[in-house]
Amino acid sequence: MTLKCSGQVGLILIGNELLNGSRQDKHLQAVISMLKQRGLDLAWVRMLGDEPTLLIETFRQTMQTNDIVFSFGGIGATPDDLTRQCSAEAAGVRLLRHPQLTTLLEKQFGEEAYPQRIKMAELPDGATLIPNPINSVAGYKYLNHHFVPGFPSMAWPMVEWSLDTHYNRHFDNTPPVEQRWILRSVRESDLIPMMEELLAGFPAISLSSLPSTTQSSQIDFGLKGKQNAVDEAGAWFVKWLDKEQIDYTAAQLTG
Repeated sequence: MTLKCSGQVGLILIGNELLNGSRQDKHLQAVISMLKQRGLDLAWVRMLGDEPTLLIETFRQTMQTNDIVFSFGGIGATPDDLTRQCSAEAAGVRLLRHPQLTTLLEKQFGEEAYPQRIKMAELPDGATLIPNPINSVAGYKYLNHHFVPGFPSMAWPMVEWSLDTHYNRHFDNTPPVEQRWILRSVRESDLIPMMEELLAGFPAISLSSLPSTTQSSQIDFGLKGKQNAVDEAGAWFVKWLDKEQIDYTAAQLTG
């Protein structure tokens, strides 16, 4: 079962250990890097504990979108691993023992697959597998949601496989670039009319304005978008800076 895909990517990070500080998340920056390599951006992220009601409601909300969603953690066999059950509940389907994953688990663990490890083969009806390159405990895809383990060594190759297998049509060989300037002796509030005019005149770009916390009246100002759009908006912006006699230094263009 598939949905029309928006190409927008979100992450769901699951585990009480993330919220109580006993473990630090490692997935966010790794996925941002994976997406950037493919010309994609991360649109949103949610971090949740192992709480069934909240997990079910979150999956219900995200399954109503066309976003590509990667969910990390909670697909094991222990009582605190609730992702499989909650994703099925959110989708309104049954948990069924997936025959292919059952075979993989039996091959991996033999008789020790029963009675506990085999629970990891219970997936939402209609789910397909995401291969695990480290062992045979596959993750699963349901709609545009991809459920992978919390272990980075397993999860990250599974995310890359999912992107490259299912979503390469959304990859951008000409990803956005960003141009930045350091503005001096100017207040951010004085720039607001200019920002509004710039965005109205160049709707294909986005901007950022970051006042310095150490240098008085210094602003790190940036424009992001396709190369041509940034070039055009940047030329307009520099002309405005010169007209207003604002002191600035242009930073190196980044991809």
